[in-house]
Amino acid sequence: MSKKTFFKGPKLLSLARQKAQQLGVESHGENLENLILKIQEKEGNTVCFRKKKTCPEVLCCWQVSCGATMVAS
Repeated sequence: MSKKTFFKGPKLLSLARQKAQQLGVESHGENLENLILKIQEKEGNTVCFRKKKTCPEVLCCWQVSCGATMVAS
C-alpha cells in the first residue's frame, strides 16, 4: 500500500485549483475553503471542509488543513 501525500498552505491551494480545473469548477476569486467545498460537491462527496469537529474520511486529501480530528469509522 502506497503512502498518501497530504498538502497544506500554498501547495494545497495549488492542488485545489488543479482539481477545480479538471472538474470544470470556477476557481477565480475563491478562497481555499469555498473552493474545496465546491470541489467536494462536484465530486459527490460530503461537503464538509472545516465544518465538522471529527471526520471518518481518513483518506481525504484535504484533511491536513481541515482541522477535524480524524477517527476511524
